[in-house]
Amino acid sequence: MPPEPMGATLRGILFDKDGTLVDFDRTWGPAAHAVMVALSGGDRDRLEALMRVSHYVEAERRFAATSPLIAGSSAGYGPLWAEVLGRPAGPVLYAEMDGLFRAAGLAALTPIGAPATLAATLTGGGYALGIATNDAEASARAQCAALGLTPHMAFVAGYDSGHGAKPEPGMVTAFADHLGVAPSRIAMVGDSPYDLIAARAAGAVAIAVLSGPTGRDAHDAMVPLADHVLDSVADLPALLGL
Repeated sequence: MPPEPMGATLRGILFDKDGTLVDFDRTWGPAAHAVMVALSGGDRDRLEALMRVSHYVEAERRFAATSPLIAGSSAGYGPLWAEVLGRPAGPVLYAEMDGLFRAAGLAALTPIGAPATLAATLTGGGYALGIATNDAEASARAQCAALGLTPHMAFVAGYDSGHGAKPEPGMVTAFADHLGVAPSRIAMVGDSPYDLIAARAAGAVAIAVLSGPTGRDAHDAMVPLADHVLDSVADLPALLGL
């Protein structure tokens, strides 16, 4: 008897957002510049310092692969920005940053492929879907709405939702708990080692996509952490046998 297809054992699919469903460079490259300009208040030296600690390439409106913003949350890189801005690091500043990023990210929002069509295919195949991102939850929900994903998402969590941030496994286990299934019946799909480490720590299936800001250069770092490696989420239905 042939082995049962992987998709038959899964109940839920949990997506990272940026670099997986949303084009990171095209969305957050221009958005981050707008936020840094706003926070620097017209002070060019301060703007350049923000770009420097963010590993941001202004001429190309993108982040270098070493940037702490690629996979981190505002609570993670916020202390670096606080020092540049001469402001206290903490929830007040991070909330202001998150609000600015939410607006700027929506203005520049660029999907990878057709996320709503993909989501409809997966839910039609019987899978529950969720988002686990190190973006703020409010930003994630706003982008889901803009992309037509809200009707398909049973779960949306950001770094500030109370489950911890990736690479901690809390968002993955919270999704499994929300569905009432074991984490082994969840697949976490993402473009960062953080996503795969979170999946492995929770006991979920780890699926890597090479659509993030480092592209195919991420392949060698992802292979040891992933159960499957795909070029993009567009390949997921075929992997699941849909």
